[in-house]
Amino acid sequence: MMECWNPLGIVGVITAFNFPNAVLGWNLALALICGNAVIWKCAPSASLLTICTFKVIQAVFEKNNLHGIFTMCVGGADVGQALAKDNRVKLVSFTGSTKIGKLVQSEVHNRFGKCLLELGGNSAQIIMDDANIEMAIKAAVFGAVGTAGQRCTSLRRLYVHEKIYDEVKAKMTKVYPTVAIGDPLLPGTLCGPLHSKWQIDIFVNGLKEIEKQGGKVLAGGKTIEGKGNYVEPTLVEIDSKAKIL
Repeated sequence: MMECWNPLGIVGVITAFNFPNAVLGWNLALALICGNAVIWKCAPSASLLTICTFKVIQAVFEKNNLHGIFTMCVGGADVGQALAKDNRVKLVSFTGSTKIGKLVQSEVHNRFGKCLLELGGNSAQIIMDDANIEMAIKAAVFGAVGTAGQRCTSLRRLYVHEKIYDEVKAKMTKVYPTVAIGDPLLPGTLCGPLHSKWQIDIFVNGLKEIEKQGGKVLAGGKTIEGKGNYVEPTLVEIDSKAKIL
């Protein structure tokens, strides 16, 4: 087996708000190893983080006499669109929502560029009737509530075998109100804040839509007043044929 690395030239990396540095690191390392230069753009709400991280990395490059191989830009959708449309950017790596990912892909492919997409997940967990229920519930709660449900791999849906459905539902409903909510830097906190006020609106509107489609809130469902964008971890029950699912 032989690997052959073919530099493309300039690689554009567009990262989401939730894991901007990690996603940059994975893309930057591979792009540089293969002989490319990189331009990075993060989500608009993480612009300060983008500048700070860039300065740290740039200082390391300059100490090693490496110039012009990594830069960054900040801004909104117009900046991201400019990256996607620019013929000089041979490959665009985008991490974010499916909706925006489709637009990026369309722009890049329209000029015969290359695209790498990691888009919004819709992860499910299945609990069968022979499962270790206590372990399955711990996994489900951590998967759904950890990082306030803001990972692409966060658990969105739970499918439970009919023989154990009522038992799992009852136990999950008891566990959810006990989840420790608060400052994510403090020990013991499982659920921190949402990223922005806009995310709270999505949460509220999503629950309204769930109830419109016949769903029922079993635990949580409220916003938390005070400093920060906090909401209660929420468990809902809805028919498997509901459109929102």
